[in-house]
Amino acid sequence: MRKSVENLATSKITGGRRHPARIRRKYEIDRYPNEPVTGAQVTITRRVRGNNKKSALKTIDFVNLATGDSKVKKIKILKVLENSTNNDYQRRGIITKGAILETEAGKCRVVSKPGQTGIVNAVLIK
Repeated sequence: MRKSVENLATSKITGGRRHPARIRRKYEIDRYPNEPVTGAQVTITRRVRGNNKKSALKTIDFVNLATGDSKVKKIKILKVLENSTNNDYQRRGIITKGAILETEAGKCRVVSKPGQTGIVNAVLIK
C-alpha cells in the first residue's frame, strides 16, 4: 500500500477525517538504504526509474586507492575507522562517501558512493 502525501494521522479542526489530495506516486516511494560493510564482495543490481539499472554493494573487501603519484591500486580494507555521516554507521562499520578506512597502505577517505555505484574509490590521507 502506498502512503499518502499529507499527514492524515491528525483530524480536521471540525473533528472529521482527512482525505488525501492524491496518492503517492511510485517514484516518490522510498526504499531501505543499502549499507555496505566489509567482507567478501557481494553486488546486487536493482531496477530504478526509467527502466535503468543501479548496481550496489552489500559487502566489499577491496578498495581502489588513488595514491599521490596518479596511480590506482587495489588494496585490502582492514576496518572502518570513522564515518562522519552517522554515529550508528561508524559503530556498525558501514562504508559511505566520506568514511575513513584503514587499509594495508594506510588511512584513506572514500570518495565514491558504494551503496549506489557498486564500487569503492578512495584517496590516501597523508
